[in-house]
Amino acid sequence: MDAGESATRSGGTTLDAIRRSVGTLPRKWLVAITLLAGLSAALAVAVAAPSPDWTFAALSGPVQSAMSVAVPFFGVLLAGDLRRAPRPVRAAPTLLGALSVAAVAGVFGALICAVMLAVSEPDAAHTPWSHVGIVAAGGVLVQMTAQLVGTGLGLLLRPPVVAFLATIVLPMGLWAVLGAVDVLRPVQGWLTPHPSVQNLLSGPMAPLMWAQWLAVLLIWGAGLNTVGVILMKRRNLTDNSPQIPSSNSER
Repeated sequence: MDAGESATRSGGTTLDAIRRSVGTLPRKWLVAITLLAGLSAALAVAVAAPSPDWTFAALSGPVQSAMSVAVPFFGVLLAGDLRRAPRPVRAAPTLLGALSVAAVAGVFGALICAVMLAVSEPDAAHTPWSHVGIVAAGGVLVQMTAQLVGTGLGLLLRPPVVAFLATIVLPMGLWAVLGAVDVLRPVQGWLTPHPSVQNLLSGPMAPLMWAQWLAVLLIWGAGLNTVGVILMKRRNLTDNSPQIPSSNSER
C-alpha cells in the first residue's frame, strides 16, 4: 500500500499524516538529515566562536536556519500523498500533521541550543539566556512557516524533486532579485521569508516585524496552500466526473 492509499484508508487524520512523515525508509533518512543539519550547524558555531561569546539567539540562528532547509521536504512529500490518494481526502489533517512535524523540529533545534549553552561557560555580562522564550518560539514559527512553503509547493509542483528545489530556489531567488534593485530592497521583508527568519531568531519582535512575518505567512503559507488545494480539488472533480458516452452509434 502506498502513502496515498494509506492517507485515504485511514481517513486522512492528523496523526496519520505525522506517521506517514516517517513511514518509509527514505523519509526516515530525511528525519536523520534534518536533525543532523541542526547538530552540524551547532558544531560549526562551536568551532567558529569561543563559548564565552555564545548566546541562545546567536546559536539559534544557524541551527534553526540549517534545519529549515530540509523541513519543507516533509511538506512536499505529504502533499504528494494527497495528490496520489485514489479518492479525494481532506487537506486540513495533512497540513496540521505537517505543521506538527515542523513544530517538533523547532523544539529540537531549541533543545540543541539550550544544551550547548548549558554546558558552556558563557560570559555572564553578555546575558546569554536573554529572550530565550521568544527566540525558542520564533524557532518553532520559522519551521512551521518553512513547512507551509513545502506543502504549498508540493501541491502545486510535480515531481517531488522539482518542488524540493523550488522550496529553496524560489524564496531565496526572489530575495536576491529584490536585494539587487535599490528601489525594491525595502519590500524584501514583506515578500520573502529570509528577513522574517532573521527577525524571529534574533529576539524581541517589533510590531513592524510581526506585520512583515504575517505578510510572508499569507503569501508563502496561506496563499500557496490555498491555490494548491483549489487546484487539487479541481483535478479530483475532473478525474471523478462521469464519462458521457458518445452519441454516435454504428448504423
